[in-house]
Amino acid sequence: MLVSAKEMLEKARDGHYAVGQFNINNLEWTKAILMTAEELKSPVILGVSEGAGKYMTGYKTVVGMVNGMLEELKITVPVALHLDHGSYEGALKCIEAGFSSVMFDGSHYPIDENVEKTTELVKLCAEKGLSLEAEVGSIGGEEDGVVGMGEVADPAECKRIADLGVTMLAAGIGNIHGKYPENWPGLRFDALEAIKALTGSMPLVLHGGTGIPEDMIKKAISLGVAKINVNTECQLSFAAATREYIEAGKDLQGKGFDPRKLLAPGTEAIKATVKEKMELFGSIGKA
Repeated sequence: MLVSAKEMLEKARDGHYAVGQFNINNLEWTKAILMTAEELKSPVILGVSEGAGKYMTGYKTVVGMVNGMLEELKITVPVALHLDHGSYEGALKCIEAGFSSVMFDGSHYPIDENVEKTTELVKLCAEKGLSLEAEVGSIGGEEDGVVGMGEVADPAECKRIADLGVTMLAAGIGNIHGKYPENWPGLRFDALEAIKALTGSMPLVLHGGTGIPEDMIKKAISLGVAKINVNTECQLSFAAATREYIEAGKDLQGKGFDPRKLLAPGTEAIKATVKEKMELFGSIGKA
């Protein structure tokens, strides 16, 4: 049964660890993440971008697949199904389709409009018992065709959004989506501390978790980050394992072309990546 991310993130904040949001793209991704979470007794958030939702033919398909897996795989750990970087319309569609959590990314709007739209969603999500993530200061890099340079959020704006009653807040602190460039200056911990000082007990979210050095991840968690998003890293490990399988000619041996065999190494690679992240985030055994 899908749950809101509220309780798992409050426990993570109080326990000084973080829950990973791992984005899903298809059946293999979803299965690998759920099985790893269950094996390691870790709470988990399945993230779905609007592009991935469209790729999987729509949000209802995603909800059907995830609910089916929770039952068939006998998953006992807390699982939230979360819209990642949602538009206002996308958030409404996911609420209707049965997601247990949504993100409304209003960071590209003027702050007053971000506040206005977030306020409406706070009300809707509260009625249905769903968790809501909001964003201030856009995250850099490229995600689903959106390219930005990693802004640093204004702490006063963060407070305005946090005070609306959202469950968690994503604030730009120089983090970016995708691979980090060689000259990346690192996370702005001064900004994170200033945001934390004004938003109090609000669980904070770190987007673009791929490629941030481990010591920076640990420091961010110590400063109030309770949710960390990982996507690119799973994609890279899946691609590398699939490439290795095909380059070794295994798809030409026996029934090696069978998609269940062809996609197995990539699926195992996702599991290994998720396990590594859960260890780093400190969420193992916290379900």
